[in-house]
Amino acid sequence: MKILLINQVFVSPNEPGHTRHFEMGKYLKECGHELVIVASDLNYQTGHRTVERRGLYAEQNFDGVRVLRSYIYPAIHRSYFWRVIAFFSFMFSSILTAMRVKDVDLVLGTTPPIFQAVSAWVVATLRHKPFLLEVRDLWPEFGISMGVLKNPIIIALSRWLEMFLYKRATHILVNSPAYREYMLTKGVPANKVTYIPYGTDVDMFNPSIDGSSIRKELGLEDKFVVLYAGALGQANDIDTFLRAAERLKQEEDVSFVLFGDGKERTRLESEAKNKSLHNVIFAGTRPKKDMPLIVASADACLAILQDIPAFRTTYPNKVFDYMAAGRASIIVIDGITRELIESSQGGVFVKPADDAMLAQKILGLARNPEQVKEMGANAREYLVKNLDRRDKLSETLGLLEKLVRK
Repeated sequence: MKILLINQVFVSPNEPGHTRHFEMGKYLKECGHELVIVASDLNYQTGHRTVERRGLYAEQNFDGVRVLRSYIYPAIHRSYFWRVIAFFSFMFSSILTAMRVKDVDLVLGTTPPIFQAVSAWVVATLRHKPFLLEVRDLWPEFGISMGVLKNPIIIALSRWLEMFLYKRATHILVNSPAYREYMLTKGVPANKVTYIPYGTDVDMFNPSIDGSSIRKELGLEDKFVVLYAGALGQANDIDTFLRAAERLKQEEDVSFVLFGDGKERTRLESEAKNKSLHNVIFAGTRPKKDMPLIVASADACLAILQDIPAFRTTYPNKVFDYMAAGRASIIVIDGITRELIESSQGGVFVKPADDAMLAQKILGLARNPEQVKEMGANAREYLVKNLDRRDKLSETLGLLEKLVRK
């Protein structure tokens, strides 16, 4: 069985970001199948080229996973208008690239960005193959809630495109139970939507890993370290994180570390500098293969999003990594992520945008190291039992096989 995936923001193990589709490709290869990935030639966090491309695409191979890096206009960290131009450029180039892949049994499209899902539908239609739509975030719902989409005509067109894809998809795969419920309210048949959470690699992220080298590198050997690892974009409410750090400036044993990049990074670094936040370190980006060591260097790990109702439906992937590493999580997101961390007893919840409560919770954890360790152990136990990625990939493979047999 050969699966063709179109994913503009695919991340290899040598780049910063989440590598779930790479891990999926490796798993399928182990099971005797093949995943070919059509991706852009830019990393979505850094905005930098990932490969030297000559012509329409450049081919890479990561542990047997074939990746075709197709052209995208380099503007993903500019204004919304230019980002849309970039998305459209990849939409067209990815169709041309994908049509060069032979003997495809199923086409997998993923969203957001939603335009690459259109590419997958076009390729599946031209090839007369099943089209599996993977929805990782609700678009345009998130864009409307964040105020990114304001024009009523654009909103109407976006909602039309969303429903167009739901109707045209052979099947829909979602990583959040709330996404499934959302689609049912939109009239999508229940038997057309499958919920499979991503989980994480419980061997890659392991409590036995020693992160002391990272602490030494950053000069944090004797500190209580609060880690944020991920994108520094508009959706990620890092301003609240910085305000909490400002409240704790006098607590010399508490430090805040951010690993990641994004279009807000320059502004956030300037903000930290203007506030003289010597307890905050912007540590840059590291490839995913380094993240287990980085997470292991932390005492507690943070997941935070803007205070928007739509974000109550989403699971940030980083939380699964934190839990697998046996680290206590500080969750500044209401909804299903709060329910996850409370069910596992693996961390604390803070009301979104409440920097005073965030500072208070962090200080409370710093003063109770045994409680922090207990939370981390609880999180790991729950994750291994319920969200081992290999189990979830096995479920995904079962779905792929079922769709190909139809």
